[in-house]
Amino acid sequence: MLIFLGAFAVLPLVLPWLIKRIGARAFYVAALLPIAAFIDAALRGPTVLSGGIPFESYAWIPQLDIALSMRMDTLGWIMSLIVTGVGALVMIYCRWYFNGKKVGVGQFAAVLLAFSGAMYGLVLTDDIVVLVMLWEVTSVLSYLLIGFYNARGASRRAALQALLVTTLGGLVMLIGVVMLVVLYGTTSLSAIIEGPAPTGPLLNIAIVLMLVGALSKSAIFPFHFWLPGAMAAPTPVSAYLHAAAMVKAGIYLIARLAPAFAHEDPWRPIVIGLGVFTMLLGGLQALRESDLKRILAFGTVSQLGMLTVVLGYGERNSALAGLALLIGHALFKSSLFLVVGVIDRQLSTRDIRELSGVGRQAPTIAVFSIIAIGSMVGLAPTIGFVAKEAALSSLLEAGADPVALAPLIGIVLGSVLTTAYGARFVWGAFWTKRGRDGRKLPTTEWPDPPIGFLAAPVLLSGLSIVGGVAAPLLDAALSGYADTMPEVAGSSGYEYHLALWHGLEPALFLSIGSIAAGLALFWFVGRGGGTQKRWLPFTAVDAYNGTVRAVVRASVWTTSLTQRGSLPVYVGTIFVVFIAAEGTALIAHAGWRADLDAWQTPMQILVAPVMIIAGIIAVRARKRYTGVVLVSVTGLGMVVLFASSGAPDLALTQILVETVTLIAFALVLRRIPARMGDHNASVWPIGRAVIAVGVGVTMALVAVVATGARVAPPISEAFPDLAYDIGHGANVVNVTLVDLRGWDTMGELSVLILAATGVASLVFVTHRSDTLSRAISSLPTGALRTRRPLVETAEGPRPRTRGSEPSRQAWLVGGQKMRPENRSIMLEVIVRILFHTVIVVSIYLLFAGHNLPGGGFAGGLVAGMALVMRYVAGGSYELGAAAPTDAGRLLGAGMALAVGATIVPLLFGAAPLTSTFWEGELPILGHVEFVTSTIFDVGVYLVVIGLVLDVLRSLGAEVDRQRWQREEANR
Repeated sequence: MLIFLGAFAVLPLVLPWLIKRIGARAFYVAALLPIAAFIDAALRGPTVLSGGIPFESYAWIPQLDIALSMRMDTLGWIMSLIVTGVGALVMIYCRWYFNGKKVGVGQFAAVLLAFSGAMYGLVLTDDIVVLVMLWEVTSVLSYLLIGFYNARGASRRAALQALLVTTLGGLVMLIGVVMLVVLYGTTSLSAIIEGPAPTGPLLNIAIVLMLVGALSKSAIFPFHFWLPGAMAAPTPVSAYLHAAAMVKAGIYLIARLAPAFAHEDPWRPIVIGLGVFTMLLGGLQALRESDLKRILAFGTVSQLGMLTVVLGYGERNSALAGLALLIGHALFKSSLFLVVGVIDRQLSTRDIRELSGVGRQAPTIAVFSIIAIGSMVGLAPTIGFVAKEAALSSLLEAGADPVALAPLIGIVLGSVLTTAYGARFVWGAFWTKRGRDGRKLPTTEWPDPPIGFLAAPVLLSGLSIVGGVAAPLLDAALSGYADTMPEVAGSSGYEYHLALWHGLEPALFLSIGSIAAGLALFWFVGRGGGTQKRWLPFTAVDAYNGTVRAVVRASVWTTSLTQRGSLPVYVGTIFVVFIAAEGTALIAHAGWRADLDAWQTPMQILVAPVMIIAGIIAVRARKRYTGVVLVSVTGLGMVVLFASSGAPDLALTQILVETVTLIAFALVLRRIPARMGDHNASVWPIGRAVIAVGVGVTMALVAVVATGARVAPPISEAFPDLAYDIGHGANVVNVTLVDLRGWDTMGELSVLILAATGVASLVFVTHRSDTLSRAISSLPTGALRTRRPLVETAEGPRPRTRGSEPSRQAWLVGGQKMRPENRSIMLEVIVRILFHTVIVVSIYLLFAGHNLPGGGFAGGLVAGMALVMRYVAGGSYELGAAAPTDAGRLLGAGMALAVGATIVPLLFGAAPLTSTFWEGELPILGHVEFVTSTIFDVGVYLVVIGLVLDVLRSLGAEVDRQRWQREEANR
């Protein structure tokens, strides 16, 4: 079972490629996996039916007791057969439905197969936390499937609606799952079901929360409106997700939890009340629709209400009937949806007002559609008849229980409506209709579809009869689940058995009466053209749309209130919240302990006053660049403090960061007035001063309290030994970054990439690439590979030849592209000499950082400084020559290396970020050691270089280009 779950995760990845190669025939390949899973489940049938429960488990997160566990009891066996069997037939059907189509079909096939795998795992998993994960995966995948026609606004809205409703229900259910795990002390679903139920209100709350998730997934009122809207999806999606799989997830969860919680106080009022109401509401609405697919959609809503009532009633006989209904519904409703798909594909319409006489031209599809409708309304000898009679009998048998009266009446009335809209479907799709004048309408021309296109609906419909005839075998198969139900108070203890004929019993007469009443209802009101006149002032869809509009308006109001476009306001708000939050925590806790020294080293006495004075002067500075430089003085003061406190790594990194930051500020300040005049002077200086003092005092108090709050030895005392024993390195700082705390570094790398992308997206207006940086392409082929020096000519830098006129040597490729007033030959010479040396130093820092000061971050910053030198000396063209690649590739390659170094140990059965090392003797180099965490460090190195390159191309080269364009336009 676990191997199939893994296959469902892998095979979808190759389907888009396969669709491109062989077209829609790739759906045959996709169908092989659910067919194999179906056969595997079928072969396990004897074991399951004899009382055995196949079980497989893999400890996924042992610390939280979360496992990938698969448990196939009777309920899981039935559901897995439905999910895989119907899924395989739908895949085969898709081969014909999407024949000739190419756009988006590859992604559709992959998502549909992945959804099948998610449902397969959902109905078999024994871990309730994994169940929630797969639950939300099905919501996301259904969003992609419903929105397949993404160019249509209706499809996008329907997909978003389904996603919001089902995901919100799933999040509510997650809270209930957490409560159940806490109450029962386990994540095992079987242990929760079979264990003794705890008492108290928390259990009832957890049950209600679980039911919210189940009811929202299965489109039970008030969440029913998303299912008819989801009919904007392709028909295979409707047949699979909205008839056999996704909507059954909620029904499955109700059936799974019923043995344990059906007799708890909140269960029956919610399940029966909402189920009966949904049954009647969906049936009435189906009579008003003129679209075949929407008739089935509202019919599905109605029958999901019936399944909720019967399976949620919580009694042995009703559970038996409920599972039979579940199987029957999956067969006949998926068959009918697929029939509608054939009609729509052949005629390009589903409107019953445009169809007439189709049944005479397509007798095969008409006959099997009538069989499916017969199973839906409960005609013998279909499985629908057997299940419906069993449901009525179970509720009649429980007549002593007053709770049984409401579902009994509801099912009878629901059956009347089911017959009425079932007859409306057959009449609308296949009958020859007459106009208002009594004349026959023109016959709709019917082009015969391929035989393979009809295979799936015909087989599913035929199985409805097979299921009815094989009712005794179904009874033996389903009794294993039904027998898990507790005894109902007041019941006679009679055990019902599924059979095609039970004699002239009350349930039979109720069934016949409901069918007769349904046909009469159809005759009087069901043959109209369909009307959308409202019965209520508003519907659930209106409530949903109103809620969405209210959220949008609230977000717009909140954004307009808080996002004022003023950076001082944003920063001030952050500082005020910081003062309020930390100040409250400091005041509320009276047990302060301070452990302070006047200083630890004499250097602090010298550096601290300089930093303070620089900060004060920075506040008073009238020029922006002066203020930035003075602020950097405080950072350089920290460099001295780090160096004098025995932290050379921190000192090296700090000075590099300060330098790069100063350069970034300098690039930005080119576009801002140099002086802070009256127009853009600081406003409300007293308020700013108060906030500044408040932040300083609060931060100082936090530092004081933190120094005296430690009650145990710090973990950092063990880091030197851990760095050597685990990370195989002597540099504690670097080993911590790439090994001991590698996950933190991974997050920081992600932040760096997001920051670089954000800066680029703000500066680059139309595209992400910088064409000015690619001046290297303007040189003749081989110009850079020649050993001859470059000289400046009228055509640009060219290799010197014997016939060249005397000319100044081109030290840098991009030098001549700069304006004369911006060039410095001295700077070009220095950069030409130092660039490669600086790069070598950066590489040394990268590989030496595991045992000496350095590392990927410091090495990357040094390499970035080399790029800064090239840009300052030669402009954007020189930057293109120095780094003729896109910054995004460096960022992506670096992140890929870091992630790869993290997850590769999993392939060898080790924990993520586990490192190993090799050592040996090499000629000339001598003793050499290599630690695998160095690969992670190389990823950090590339990310930092990519960040610096992105900043230079965004704030430097692109800003230069935009300025030059404006200057040219103004000439």
